[in-house]
Amino acid sequence: MNRMEERTVTRRTRELLKKHNLRLKRSLGQNFITEDWVLDRIVEAASLDRQTGVLEIGPGIGALTERIAEEAGWVTAIETDSRLIPVLEDQFATTGHVHIVEGDALQLDLQSIVKEHMASAERYCVVANLPYYITSPLIMRLLEGGLPLERIVIMIQKEVAERIMADPGGKDYGMLSIAVQYYAIPHWVTKVPNHVFVPRPDVDSAVIQLEVRGKPAVDVIDESLFFQVVRAAFAKRRKTLLNSISTSLPKKMSKEDVRSALEQAGIEPNRRGETCSLAEFARLTDALADFGM
Repeated sequence: MNRMEERTVTRRTRELLKKHNLRLKRSLGQNFITEDWVLDRIVEAASLDRQTGVLEIGPGIGALTERIAEEAGWVTAIETDSRLIPVLEDQFATTGHVHIVEGDALQLDLQSIVKEHMASAERYCVVANLPYYITSPLIMRLLEGGLPLERIVIMIQKEVAERIMADPGGKDYGMLSIAVQYYAIPHWVTKVPNHVFVPRPDVDSAVIQLEVRGKPAVDVIDESLFFQVVRAAFAKRRKTLLNSISTSLPKKMSKEDVRSALEQAGIEPNRRGETCSLAEFARLTDALADFGM
């Protein structure tokens, strides 16, 4: 995109804000995209067609919504800021396959929304430019909420994206890496510098694609225990697994039993949580279940 086109996109955003006398709310993490190449990469990563229903979270003033609507058969955009609803309704008043829903995506019944507005779609995906403060809880709600999703394409803080993408052994690998990778396969799409937003945030962002798995990455006897074990392993990152698991599980176990479970799982007791793969955590979970957890 040349400089003239960049100025045009930025001007459109500013003109809409001025027309509707809107001031962006920092409390809602509102940062609107002003460059077309970012929108292009997001839509490309979503792999949309006329048989796809898209749940968009945080449409803002509709720049990304407009692009999605050009490709997808159904679009339902959820916006929590009531001031932006008239802007969106005006913009898409003659676009029959776009529906605007006011509310908080962390609180709304997303399954009912999908069923009401996109029941005829053959496949579903989520596209979102997420405020930083709700990133982790919203991602997990989408992955755990039983929605029939093929993929999730999200723009999030670059550091959070790196944590989601992280492999065992690195400083970024942790609870969020495992929780997301348990349900989905993450793919890096692009880094997004902070100067492409109005207003400009303090940090860079990134777009990632989550390819939702048909079933979890690993089989475990007790899924709830699996996540308890992972939380315990990362509760005190400097401690060994033997010490972390012994002291941080809701139901306490003796060090002797934890050591035996680790050995049964083929994991050295002096290793730390950040070195363990999902498969190793799954084996440890099953071994701990054998010891009465």
